[in-house]
Amino acid sequence: MNNPLAEGDIRQIETLMDTYIEGGRTGSVETLRPIFHELATICGHVGPDLFAGPIEMFYDWHTENGPAADLEADDIRIDIEGTAATAPIELHNWTGHRFTDFFTLVRIEDGWQIMSKVFYLHPE
Repeated sequence: MNNPLAEGDIRQIETLMDTYIEGGRTGSVETLRPIFHELATICGHVGPDLFAGPIEMFYDWHTENGPAADLEADDIRIDIEGTAATAPIELHNWTGHRFTDFFTLVRIEDGWQIMSKVFYLHPE
């Protein structure tokens, strides 16, 4: 990839994903808040129940579940088209659970923010 703008965008999104993983490990909602747009949403199933709504639902869940100190993540795949991007990531041992998270991101002014998190909670 020779496009310096795209390379810079990829680095910014990788940094956001690193921050997301660090927020999971530390249990800090304040670490997570800046990487999500204030209008961001979350959606996925927890067992048969749909867990969907504003990103505050994720912050509440994260606060209740606490730090995931042993959280591990597989390589992040990033796809960018103009001012939109996707970044799926596999997460292992988020407080004992395995998730596949699908993020959509939008470039806002000079940076990127997560607009939605759709997740799959793998059966135990």
